[in-house]
Amino acid sequence: LGTDDQGRDQFSRLVHGGRFSMFIGIIGVLITFPLGLIIGGISGYFGGWTDSVIMRFAEVLMTFPGIYLLVTLGSVLPPGLTSTQRFLLIVVITSIISWAGLARVIRGQVLSIKEREFVQAARAMGGKPIYIIIRHILPQTATYVIISATLAVPGFIGAEAVLSLIGLGIQQPDPSWGNMLSLASNASIVVLQPWLIWPPAVLIILTVLSFNLLGDGLRDALDPRSLGR
Repeated sequence: LGTDDQGRDQFSRLVHGGRFSMFIGIIGVLITFPLGLIIGGISGYFGGWTDSVIMRFAEVLMTFPGIYLLVTLGSVLPPGLTSTQRFLLIVVITSIISWAGLARVIRGQVLSIKEREFVQAARAMGGKPIYIIIRHILPQTATYVIISATLAVPGFIGAEAVLSLIGLGIQQPDPSWGNMLSLASNASIVVLQPWLIWPPAVLIILTVLSFNLLGDGLRDALDPRSLGR
């Protein structure tokens, strides 16, 4: 794979940078999805004013343009942070406020699931609402959650690439697939040094395809309706 303009080995940087890209995607999902599941489950189960307040708040969060929010966050963070700490803090903040879309979908599923017989039986036996939501209702949304999670991880990896391109992501000399791919903005590098561009691009594409295939496989394995096929 050659070396870059500073004599650094490309293969070593690809392997080392993969840790940042994959870690960022997994951290984003681990923060976003539990929040979306719990908040969406509470909203759909209790209904009434609780549902109205949560959904109106979620709609407000969904109106924020993502790229402008990231640029704003990048400009107000403390200057003493390393590039890794800076980007991870942005990922944590954006993950906390990006649960709204998942919560809306989970809320719709919970509205139908809570009327089923096993939920009514658990309620009749004195089960507490939070226990019923976590133990009986949310597991019924596992198929959708698995697919969404496997699609969300590549989304965070792609976001890292975009942020690195505009100077808010992992900064040099720390490598990531995103800031290695950002060299593509220089036309001369694309023409004269393509080995600096294609490897991170191929790895990002393969990662996205891998997570999509993993999601399809897990869906088929965990969906009880597909077992008899």
